[in-house]
Amino acid sequence: MSAAVAGVAGESLIFAGRLLTRWRREPAVPIQAVLYPSFLLVIYNLLAGTSVARITGAESLSGLVATSAVAGSMFGGLAACLTVRAERDSGLLSRFWTLPVHRGSALLGRLIAEATRTLAGSVLITLVGVALGLRFQGGWPAAVPFVLIPVAVSVVFSLALIAIAVRARSSTALVLFGVPAISAVFASSGAPPVELLPSWLQPLVRLQPMSSVISAMQALARGESPLSPLLVCLLWALALTAVLAPLAVRGYRTAAESGR
Repeated sequence: MSAAVAGVAGESLIFAGRLLTRWRREPAVPIQAVLYPSFLLVIYNLLAGTSVARITGAESLSGLVATSAVAGSMFGGLAACLTVRAERDSGLLSRFWTLPVHRGSALLGRLIAEATRTLAGSVLITLVGVALGLRFQGGWPAAVPFVLIPVAVSVVFSLALIAIAVRARSSTALVLFGVPAISAVFASSGAPPVELLPSWLQPLVRLQPMSSVISAMQALARGESPLSPLLVCLLWALALTAVLAPLAVRGYRTAAESGR
């Protein structure tokens, strides 16, 4: 590793640590990222888990845990990204821009912090699922990619939120984007199964990106091959990152250079 790369990595970790420390002191982020989705998981499993399993003949807990983990990553990302607007309006982004560090380290540090937060939340939600009866039929090695998939989702989602937050005049724009995006998680293949939906709606549910994410996590938990849905996830992630990353970088730079 070159000295320049090592320097950027170290600077990014410092920025990430600053955010993680701040989020620990703000209850909204851990509540949205862990407590709220865990509560939804427990309640939905109690109310509908047995019924879905009886109707479909297959266990439903893997889909519920996957849905809760991905939704938690996005709930937490939405709460965390509200700080971007506050930092822009207070001039903190501009002060970071003037520091003798790499210009991309602050943005990269935010993405690292989002990934770290999501990983911790996904592990905790998965442990709640295990306590409810979730078992990885392919063995515990399958749990590693299971908890990493929401991390990838959170990074892509955060790029979109950052691109909006640095341009938006109010938090309304974040909510208007975040609510439909999170709703797509619940309108996926996790619960209820796609086969139980109206025939005209099934193609739309299968084609939206969150369905492949949930399907891949379900396959990992059930000991099935996740290759096909993982490939679809990868294509969606690459396409969205190619669009969102330049928007986030340009918007972040413009906001930092504005001096606000």
